[in-house]
Amino acid sequence: MTSCSERRMLKIGITCYPTLGGSGVVATELGKLLAERGHEVHFITHSMPFRLGKYHHNIYYHEVEVNDYYVFRYPPYDLSLASKMAQVANMQGLDLLHVHYAVPHAVCAILAKQMVGDHLKVVTTLHGTDITVLAHDEGLKDIIRLGINKSDAVTTVSHDLLTQTRELLQIDRHIDLTYNFVDSRTYHPKEVTELRLEYALPHEKILMHISNFRPVKRAMDVVDIFAQVSRDLPCKLLLVGEGPELHKVHCKVKESGLQDKVFFLGKQDDVAHVISMADCLLLPSEKESFGLVALEAMACGVPTVASNTGGIPELITHGETGFLAPVGDTTAMAGYVRKLMADPVLHKSMSENGITRAKTCFGDLKIMEQYERIYYRVLGMGETTQAKEGDAHEVGC
Repeated sequence: MTSCSERRMLKIGITCYPTLGGSGVVATELGKLLAERGHEVHFITHSMPFRLGKYHHNIYYHEVEVNDYYVFRYPPYDLSLASKMAQVANMQGLDLLHVHYAVPHAVCAILAKQMVGDHLKVVTTLHGTDITVLAHDEGLKDIIRLGINKSDAVTTVSHDLLTQTRELLQIDRHIDLTYNFVDSRTYHPKEVTELRLEYALPHEKILMHISNFRPVKRAMDVVDIFAQVSRDLPCKLLLVGEGPELHKVHCKVKESGLQDKVFFLGKQDDVAHVISMADCLLLPSEKESFGLVALEAMACGVPTVASNTGGIPELITHGETGFLAPVGDTTAMAGYVRKLMADPVLHKSMSENGITRAKTCFGDLKIMEQYERIYYRVLGMGETTQAKEGDAHEVGC
């Protein structure tokens, strides 16, 4: 058996949603790490991934252009993507396509493989929406199941998502559990004293919520939690991001008379600096397959108070790196925030525990190497055995 260092570098195509969501962030950061490792990475998407930014050695971008031929009622993005995948695979000699989401990306990759040949392998990562939302649609179940079963390897970002995938779609194939990660060079506690003073006085605490403000994020609960906490403690609330529920949140803030204590920051690119201002992150979501923003906060030394749902308990250790409460129980969450804010020793302990857990269990190189082993496995270039689903050495801690 050859070691990773002795194996040849790969040519990898990556397709994701490039402009929003945690899946695009993880896919882009993974591509950057793989390129640094020496692999050649080709992003095949409809626009430049927003986390890609400046030029990176070994990274290439291929834009998917959709044909607007008049006979099509709707632009056929899926067919254009599959065709582009096949073209790039042929021209660049790709070894595999790593796609994020079963629909449409895995299905497109399977079509591309049929055009190119079986030597092109497909690795599919499920991030949540294609299972927690789309798989409940009877009209989409079969095509999602096809995308999963025809992939050469499938990964999920939490054990909870893996279980849901099996139960909802009756999937019995092997699935690799490969958690999300953050780049430790970017996500660590930042010096933000001056920036923090723009929003809060030195004695005031800062609570923060970061999301796309969809209903599933329960941002209205964030306002409820803050309203309860602010009655007892001097604090401010920073809301980061944009989305369909933001107007409702703004109205609720005004109705609650909290407009002088709440700041709407919109979308922010430098998330690590923004999170580092906070004393506590609020994540009261209805569902979270993983909760990437909580990991970003953890890596920056910020404890999270969150819903005990989905993959969040796999990320946050209750009482050690944050607190968990039932979905919708804003009273319990507010109580945990008060407890955390009133006890500097507890806050320092949770902050330090979170930083350690982020590095140990969700380190960027650790997760990247797990993906790399999967790539070599499907290509028949090294280990051919599959780890038992849920094995501790494969999934973090």
